[in-house]
Order: sequence, then C-alpha cells, then structure tokens
Amino acid sequence: MRILNPRPSLAAALTVLLSCVPSVRGDLSAAVQVTAADLASVVLVAIAVLIVKPATLPARVLVLAPVAGAVAIATLASPDAMVSLPGYVRYIQVFVLVPLAVLATVRDRTDILIVGGSLVGVAALQGLVGCVQVLTGNGASYAGEPVRAVGTFGALDVMGMANVVGYGTIILLSVGLALRGRARAAALGGAALLCVPLALSLSRGAWLALLGASLAVLFLRNRALAARVVLLGAVAAVALALGPGTGSDLLERRVTSITSAATQPDQSVNDRYHLWLAATDMWLDRPLTGVGPRRFARLRDTYAPIGLSTGSDTDDPVNGYRRQPLLSPHNMYLLTLSEQGLIGLSAFGAFLACMARWAVRGRTLTAVGLLAWQIIAFAYGDIGGPATPVMSVVLGLVLTLVARPGVLAPDPVQRALR
Repeated sequence: MRILNPRPSLAAALTVLLSCVPSVRGDLSAAVQVTAADLASVVLVAIAVLIVKPATLPARVLVLAPVAGAVAIATLASPDAMVSLPGYVRYIQVFVLVPLAVLATVRDRTDILIVGGSLVGVAALQGLVGCVQVLTGNGASYAGEPVRAVGTFGALDVMGMANVVGYGTIILLSVGLALRGRARAAALGGAALLCVPLALSLSRGAWLALLGASLAVLFLRNRALAARVVLLGAVAAVALALGPGTGSDLLERRVTSITSAATQPDQSVNDRYHLWLAATDMWLDRPLTGVGPRRFARLRDTYAPIGLSTGSDTDDPVNGYRRQPLLSPHNMYLLTLSEQGLIGLSAFGAFLACMARWAVRGRTLTAVGLLAWQIIAFAYGDIGGPATPVMSVVLGLVLTLVARPGVLAPDPVQRALR
C-alpha cells in the first residue's frame, strides 16, 4: 500500500498488467474463477476506500447507484439467492466498485497517462504474442488449424486478446488525431500496427466494434475527415469484393461470414441465436426482476432450443483440446435482461447512455471511442474471463474522463482525451 501511495492509480495499472498472467482453469463450469487481475482489483478498491473523500466525488458518480440497486433487487428476488450471490458480487465488482475505485485514484493528468499507458502497453504485448502465435503455428484452433491469435488468454478466453488490443487501438487513434508531426505519426502508426493482431484474432465482433468506435471518434473530431474515411472504406470494400482476393483465404472467408450470418449462419452463430432465444424466454417468465444473477447457466437447458450445441470446442498448445460449456448468451444486454429483468436492463442502459451523452457533449474523444467499442462489444459478448477486470478499468477511465473533465492539463493530449 505504501508503494502505491504517491500514485494510487498504479493499482489500476497493475490490474491491467496482471491480466496478462495466464490463469489455470480447471472446472470450466465453476461459478467463480479468480484471476491475478481480480486480486489486483481488490487491492485497487481497498486503496480507493482508504483515500477517497465522499464529499470530493463528482455528482455524476450517482449514475452507478441504479446499477447497484437493480442487481441487488434481482438477487433478493431470485428463486435461489445463494446461487445468485456470487453473480451479485461479480456484477458489483465489474460495474460499480472498480470503476468507482478508478475514479477515486485517478487525480490528475499523470494518473490518466499511467492508466492509459498500461492499456496501450498490454495491448502491444498481447498483440505481439498473438502475431507470434500465428507465425509459429501455436495459436488457437480455427477450422482445425492453429491460426487464431489469442495472446496469453488462450483459447478458453478467445475474445480476451481482441478486446484488450481494441482498447489500445482506440486510445492511440484518439490521441494521434490531436497531435502533430512525428508524435501523430507514431500514435497513428501504433494504432495501425495493432490492427494486425486484431485481424488475426478472427473475431468478427471485434472488427465491427473497431469500425464503429473509429467512426465515432472520427466524426466527433472532424466530420469531413470521417466522410472521406467512409468513402475510402466503401471503395476498398467494393474492390475486395469484386477483385481477385487478398491472398488470405482464411480472412476472406471470415469476413464473408459476417454478411451471411443471417442467411447461412455457421454453428457458432446458430448457437448464439439459440442462447439469445433462451435468454428472451427466461425474461418473459420473470419480466421485472429476471431469473436472478448467475442462473442463466442453471436454466439454459430448460429454455434453449433442441438445436443448441452442448459446448464449444477449443484447442491450443497450452490447454489442449477442451469442450467449453456455453454458460451465457454472449450478449451483455440479453444476459442482464434475463437475469435482472427490465429493472436491471433499464439501469444498465441508463448507465451507458449517460456516459455516452456526457462524452459526446464534452467532446471527449477517448471516452467516446472506448465507450462506443464497449457498447458494440456487449452485443456479442458479456462479462467473464481474465480480460473482464481490464474492461472494468476501462469503464472507470471513461467515467473519470466524463465526470472530471478538468482532471487533465490543457495540452494536445488533453484535446484527444477530452
């Protein structure tokens, strides 16, 4: 604690950095999976409790209150409160305590640079590991070949690397747009380099999230520039569609599968549709408070269509072949709706909507980009896995930027982060 006292924000950075430590996962269906980053987040919250003065917190922090209240109501109303209790703790950790702790420990521009720098550093490290995995044939299995970049998260958390790399890309993009000369070239060049491992992650959702977040940042920064980028992107898409190909059949097939997800969905997309249907049916049975946190997995087979697979096949050199159970709908909005009902989804939606409104009104580029990424990412994923504490720190950083707009010094970096 004494080491972190001069800069409590180092605890937030430590939470991000420790997400890179590979975690050993035995029982994949266990209710609780504690990682090194989770333990670091506990330290972060403890430090925040010691240093925070409630009177100094901005009024906008009250946006977290409905989120905490809604999950508490859902837990109390749950038919099995003991099963829901770990879910309550996890939800409070991710969406209330850690973001609040980041807000409390980030006090000036240097703290912003510490937390933002840790996100960019981890993105670079994970991206490098992912590229090496693909080049050496040690990635996660896709279509029977070890060609998918997953970083240190492994095939058991196949989205972890893509999410972390996405955060770093958005931060470098937003900062680069406000800089000039070599600094701008370095930041934008770094963002471009991070697009390589993001492509090699073969995550269709991450590609769409990056596209949406980048366009949001560009439109906020310069509408004419954004329009030119959209036009160039459209021309490039047409050229790729009508041209001889990119030379990478794997990437081409993965990109093509985005447009065929509705007409000719593959097994993974079919499973996701079945899980979404199950989540919707759970909500219809208990529309106000849902079935209770952590109970989606318990009730999945009761509500899921017969065509749902029993699990997802994963394989990498570290974990070997594993059959990973499908324990969530892979959609944060539907997970919240099914487990917390309309009360929970309304509180969660209000939380995201308020931060988005504040970010746009304050022209906070990094906050807009990170939030746009997360809002889109929640449509194809939810909480869980070693990368979740990183997402929680990101939400805390966004909350800090929109709730304390004066935390940064007036310089070009501020114009990027604001």
